[in-house]
Amino acid sequence: MLVSVDGPTRMSLPKFIVGMIFTLAIVVGWSYFDGASLDTIVMRAVICAVVIQVGYFLLVFAMIARSRTMSADKTREADRGIVLDKVAEREKLTARRGSLR
Repeated sequence: MLVSVDGPTRMSLPKFIVGMIFTLAIVVGWSYFDGASLDTIVMRAVICAVVIQVGYFLLVFAMIARSRTMSADKTREADRGIVLDKVAEREKLTARRGSLR
């Protein structure tokens, strides 16, 4: 199942995973060519992965926090508005009542 987050930018799970793997590969390659030990390479990769995960979580959390929430009443009113918009302009759904004089 693909999960996408809509907002100013579109971030899908596959894009995130590919980007994370690419970033981890760069960190591992940099550490290897820097002459770091295997323990240091693994530690740097784990720290990098945690930082990326936290950043992705915060991004998704911020997008959800910025989105407007709708109560059930507002949702029903919006649904009614969609139905009423479909009615032709001249065909208003009003009850006809006689004058009370």
